[in-house]
Amino acid sequence: MNLRAFSLLLLLGCSPVFAGIFSDDEARKQINDLTARERTLQTRITKLEEIVDNQVLLKLHSEIEALKLELNKLHGQIEILTNENAQMLKRQKDFYVDLDNRLQQLEKAGIPATPAVESSPSTTMPSAPATISAASPAENQAYEAAYSHFKAGDYQGSIVRFRSFIKNYPKSDLVPGAHYWTGNAYYALRDFKSAIFVQKKLVSTFPDSAKSPDALLNVASSQHEMNRLADARKTLEELIDQYPASDAAGKARQRLQAGKK
Repeated sequence: MNLRAFSLLLLLGCSPVFAGIFSDDEARKQINDLTARERTLQTRITKLEEIVDNQVLLKLHSEIEALKLELNKLHGQIEILTNENAQMLKRQKDFYVDLDNRLQQLEKAGIPATPAVESSPSTTMPSAPATISAASPAENQAYEAAYSHFKAGDYQGSIVRFRSFIKNYPKSDLVPGAHYWTGNAYYALRDFKSAIFVQKKLVSTFPDSAKSPDALLNVASSQHEMNRLADARKTLEELIDQYPASDAAGKARQRLQAGKK
């Protein structure tokens, strides 16, 4: 075999080897490219996840801060309501202590439990229920029954009975007292608008009644509860001007003086 033939045979025998080596390199290159792309994609995915996570965290943080502000606001409102409720209870307690003191003074003065004749506007203790001796037994019984409901704390029941009394005995001298205690019952139920209406009706219809000074005092109390402070002050001044010698006028002066401090 000559050299040329040997070289040809050698080249033909090595060709598959070179072909194999070339194919493995291409495959490896493709694998490397895919691996690099995969890493790139994984990096991008990781960054996107971080961005999303940060946005979610920021949103949650904002919501938490908003809830904290709302909670603080609610705490403040609760504190205000608690203080207002305490003040309201104190005023209501003072009102009934004053009412009870008046009733006790009347009892000590010997005024009978059953209604008696109403006194003049200058009487210092006009608040207790009063009837006249000329009233019929039916009138006295109806009036006393309505007042007993008030004393028992059944304010709604007393309103119904006093209104029925006014309807059944419109000419009775006990009507001013019925209006007065109806207004007090509305006040106790915290229906201040109705309390003012009834007490003002008493004053306008029966200006000479012994109940009128206290009726105006109760109007001022209702206006104060409704935060109508200017109206309450005006009512107290009106009370002092119209009934200067009454016990209610003395209390009005005390309230005005306390309001200036």
